[in-house]
Amino acid sequence: MMQPNFSSKSLRPFIGSKDFETSRSFYCDLGFEEFVIDPKMSVFKMGEQAFYLQDYYAEDWVGNTMLFLEVENVDIAYREIEALNLPAKYEGVRLIPIKNLDWGREFFLYDPAGILWHIGEFKD
Repeated sequence: MMQPNFSSKSLRPFIGSKDFETSRSFYCDLGFEEFVIDPKMSVFKMGEQAFYLQDYYAEDWVGNTMLFLEVENVDIAYREIEALNLPAKYEGVRLIPIKNLDWGREFFLYDPAGILWHIGEFKD
């Protein structure tokens, strides 16, 4: 198998939003920094991680979008996100408690459009 001659620096998925302004606010509240690209797209960054949020909604696409955010400590991440009380502020947002699995631990966070975030840590 041929190996690429280039090295990657980042992977930035594009995700949709049911209500662009609501999703922008949600991700800022979650701790991402927003950089506006144009009126219908922004990039959100947290540390070295980033994704593009679009003012575009296709139910089948958005409803099947999942992202995995690896964190150093899932307990700390869960407590900090739980303290934000995002489900009370944003319709459709759900926070599902930590699950212990064979490979590690994770919890789920649904954004206002229904995108499912897996937030977890792998076993050593």
